Amino acid sequence: MDADLCGDTAPEHNAPTQPSNVVRPMPRLSANLGFLWPDRPLLERIDAAGRAGFKAVELHYPYDVPAAEVAAACRRNDVALLGINTNIGSGADPHVGLAAVPGRETDFAILFEQALDYAVAAGGTAIHVMAGRVTETDHEAGGETLVANLTAAAPKAAAHDLTLLIEPINPFDIPGYFYSRIEQGAAIQDRVGAPNLRLMFDAYHIGRVGDDPFAALDRYLDRVGHIQIAAVPSRAEPDEGTLDYRALLRRIDEVGYTGWVGAEYKPRAGTDEGLGWMATLGLAA
Repeated sequence: MDADLCGDTAPEHNAPTQPSNVVRPMPRLSANLGFLWPDRPLLERIDAAGRAGFKAVELHYPYDVPAAEVAAACRRNDVALLGINTNIGSGADPHVGLAAVPGRETDFAILFEQALDYAVAAGGTAIHVMAGRVTETDHEAGGETLVANLTAAAPKAAAHDLTLLIEPINPFDIPGYFYSRIEQGAAIQDRVGAPNLRLMFDAYHIGRVGDDPFAALDRYLDRVGHIQIAAVPSRAEPDEGTLDYRALLRRIDEVGYTGWVGAEYKPRAGTDEGLGWMATLGLAA
């Protein structure tokens, strides 16, 4: 994939006419605690999200903390727990997911059961199934592996009213990841055909590969299970960069999306100090 997929300019979209200090109740924002308040233990991050006014949180890899403690922290702060990711390896097995990796089906099944048990015990609503890195030579086999793994996992999640999320990730952040474009995720979704398998619409990843998040939202809205945002291309607070989030968030309102929008960005400095982006965009947590 070409390294210059993300150009210097982005499609222009009309910005909202209301002043930036007008606070709109929608969309509902969740705090992604994989990136926010990274200097604190997980339970303290949940506390910080509650103090900041967020009503929902989403996690990356919470498995070192007992699920019951996460559930208690969410109750204490009156925040909903949304999604978690299937686990990724470390040490001798530093993968970034296994769902699309041929030959690792048994290992994926173990990781998925871990995520399923954790999400149920913690009170979560979704599992992001991490696909992993797949070589170009194995890409076709990786697609078959991913479809088979998702086909087996979807009914297990549905039995607990859990949504499975699949998310293409840009090749700048994770080189070699199985897919990078939303149309690839939609094709996998079609092949699996499970009603609880939904797309993670990450506007950052969509914009980072040079695609238009506005057009993608219009095309794939009925497939979307969750939305995430961050500045393009820096992945910082969404009040900078080439993607006009005031306009995109307005579009999300206009098309009738009623789910959560995850703030999955890497703060420029301290998380609390950077939360002014919400006021800048005319939003409240």
